[in-house]
Amino acid sequence: MTAIFVTMFVALFGFLGCGVGIGISLASTAMVVLAVFTDIPTSKLVAQHSFNILSNADLVALPLFILMGEFLFRTNLSRTLFNGLAPWAGMLPGRLLHVNVLACSIFASISGSSAATTQVVGKMTLAELKRRGYGDDVVIGSLAGSGTLGFLIPPSTVMIIYGVLAEESVLRLFTAGWIPGFLLAGCFMGMIMFVTWRKPELIPDSERNLRNLPFSARVAALKELAPAMFLIICVIGSMYAGVATPTEAAALGVLGAFGVAKKQGAVTWETIRAVSIGTVQSCSMMGMIIVGATILGSATAVLGVPGAVTQFVTDINLPPFGLIIMLMLMYVILGMFMEGFSMIATTLPVVLPLITAAGFDKVWYGIFMVLVVEMAQITPPVAFNLSIIQGITGYPMGYLCRVTLPFLAMMMAFTLMLALFPGIVLWFPELVLGR
Repeated sequence: MTAIFVTMFVALFGFLGCGVGIGISLASTAMVVLAVFTDIPTSKLVAQHSFNILSNADLVALPLFILMGEFLFRTNLSRTLFNGLAPWAGMLPGRLLHVNVLACSIFASISGSSAATTQVVGKMTLAELKRRGYGDDVVIGSLAGSGTLGFLIPPSTVMIIYGVLAEESVLRLFTAGWIPGFLLAGCFMGMIMFVTWRKPELIPDSERNLRNLPFSARVAALKELAPAMFLIICVIGSMYAGVATPTEAAALGVLGAFGVAKKQGAVTWETIRAVSIGTVQSCSMMGMIIVGATILGSATAVLGVPGAVTQFVTDINLPPFGLIIMLMLMYVILGMFMEGFSMIATTLPVVLPLITAAGFDKVWYGIFMVLVVEMAQITPPVAFNLSIIQGITGYPMGYLCRVTLPFLAMMMAFTLMLALFPGIVLWFPELVLGR
C-alpha cells in the first residue's frame, strides 16, 4: 500500500507541477496507478465513468446556477441591496458595516457562488462605505468573510459538486446549509459589533444619526429589495413549495435573473455573449474536475486505499473530534495552494470512507467541506475572494490577509462548534424532509 500512496502522490503532483489542469491531472493519476498495480483496461474505465457522471441529473443544476450568476453579475442588484438594507442596518451597533453581511447573505441565496457574491456586493459597498468614512480594516475584513457565505447559504455550487461525488441528496444538503449559514452570518455581525465597540472611531460621527431615521423611510426602502426577493422566491420558494426539483429551480432562477437584467436594461447582445462565454468556461473547468475526481475515486476504491486509510486512523485510535481537527488543519493548508473545487475532488475519494467509518453523517460532512472550502477562499496565496477585493481596492495582499484574519478565526471556531454539536446541521433537514 505504501507503493500505491507514493505513486499516487508523485503522479498527481508531478502532473500539477507541469501545469496540467486539475481535472486531467486527477484522471491521469488514476490511469497511472491502475496501469502500474492492476490489469484493468483504463480506457474503458475512463469512458464509462465520464459518461456516468456527466449524465447525472443532479449535475444539470450546476451550469444553470452558474448562468444565473453570470446574468446577476451584470445587473444593478448590488445598488438595490445597499439602498434597501442601509436604513435597517443603521439601527445596529456598527451601522452600515452590517450591509456587507446582510447583502452577502441575500445574494448568496441567489447566486451559489462565493466569488460572485464578493464581487457583486463589494463593487458597491466598498466604495460607498469608504466615501462615508468607515474604517477600511473592518469594511474589507467583513466583506472578505461574508463573501464566503455564497457557498454555505443555498443554493451552492459546492454543495452540488459534493452531492454528486458523495452520492448524497442535493436538496438535503441545501436544507442543511440554512441554519449554519445564518448562524455564521450572525457571528460575523457580532464580530462587527465587538470591533466597533472596541474602536468606536471606525464609525464616522456623521453616521450616528442613522438610528433616528423615520420608520416610514425604512419601510419605503424595502421596495429596493424586490428584485432579490423575487429571485429567492423563484429558486428557493419553488423547491420548498414542492413544485420544482433543484435543477428545475435553477432553470426558474435563470429566467428570473434574465427578467431582472432585462428590466434594468442590462441585456444586450454583448452581455449575452459575455454571459455565454463565462458560463461555458466555468462549466468546462468544473466538469473536468468532477470527471477526474470520479475516476480517481474509482481507482482508489479498486486499490483498497480508503480501507487502508480507515484502518490506519483506527490503529492510531484518534477520537472523532481529533479527526475533525486534523482534517480542518489539513484543509486550511491545502487551501493555501488549491481552490475549493479541487480540494473536494482530490480528497473526497479517500476521506469520505474515513468519515463515515468514524460515525459522521455525510450531510454533516458536506457542510463541513463547504466551510473549509470557504476558508480556502480567504487563505493566501490562492485566496480568490481576497484577489477579487485586491482588484477592487488595490491594497496589498498582506494587508488584506491581516484585516481578514479575525473573520477566518471566527469561521474555524464556528466549524469546531458544529463538530461538537452536529445537531445544528442535521435537525432542520430532518424536520423538513424527514430522515
